[in-house]
Amino acid sequence: MAIYTGSNKHLGGTETVTKKETFYYGLVQKNVLVTGSNGQLGMELQQLSEKTGTPFRFFFTDFDLLDITDAEQINYYVEENSIEYIINCAAYTAVDKAESDEQTAYKVNYTGAENLAKSGAKIIHISTDYVFDGTAKAPYKEDAVTNPVSVYGKAKLKGEEAIKEFAKDWVIIRTSWLYSEFGNNFVKTMLRLMNERDELNIVADQHGTPTYAADLAEMIFVILESSEWKSGVYHFSNLGETTWFGFTEKIKELAAVNGCRLNPILTKEYKTDAVRPMYSVMDKSKIQSAFSVIIPQWEEALGRCLKKII
Repeated sequence: MAIYTGSNKHLGGTETVTKKETFYYGLVQKNVLVTGSNGQLGMELQQLSEKTGTPFRFFFTDFDLLDITDAEQINYYVEENSIEYIINCAAYTAVDKAESDEQTAYKVNYTGAENLAKSGAKIIHISTDYVFDGTAKAPYKEDAVTNPVSVYGKAKLKGEEAIKEFAKDWVIIRTSWLYSEFGNNFVKTMLRLMNERDELNIVADQHGTPTYAADLAEMIFVILESSEWKSGVYHFSNLGETTWFGFTEKIKELAAVNGCRLNPILTKEYKTDAVRPMYSVMDKSKIQSAFSVIIPQWEEALGRCLKKII
């Protein structure tokens, strides 16, 4: 495992079961609902659950199985399957499209979060660095003033507020620049484009930190398996900081891509519908201290992911 040390260990592997009540080392397993399980983080959680023996039984769902914007569906599913924990990976993440599709963005990121929060289960909710406006000069702490500058960021912040208001026991994890071997993401897009084109223009004045979804999935398992539930807002990404240009340079280097020139450009030269934070590096000291974890540097994490992709 990549991110933690100490007494936390994942033993063995999970077993496929059909009964509502299952057992792990003689203990009744606790049921965990994972929403948005076909996304990058959801897929990493599925993989990790298959490798890991835990006192939890997972229910992986996506929109086709469970619509989080439907409160009746949520309440029925939670009651019918005796759900005690929810990991909410479901989100509307089309940042630019959200500017013209505000209703859907709020419905998923706000109403959906509220429905899950009202279910009575303990919840781990995934949020974003886009709740900040990007004007900071040092890494954002969890209690920093939020001021989202896009519809996506505003909808995600409303989702956070709903979790805090309606969930009894909750953890909110803000993350950033997520990528993995699954789905569509910046790493896979850059790999494809660098092999198709002679040169690429990449934004070089937006600062943040990439997050390998596999490391975030492990962090979620650490929280889930912790002997003490520690409600609160936490920041999680890999360590260090870079720009989209620096991120692309490292992808090119580690993937040994030749023949594509990378050109740094300014944000104002690359027009998008949504405004992005110019600086969204987050301070991770709170989550490191609370759960005694060691988080890898973003370059090392990227190398591990590329070994799976290439």
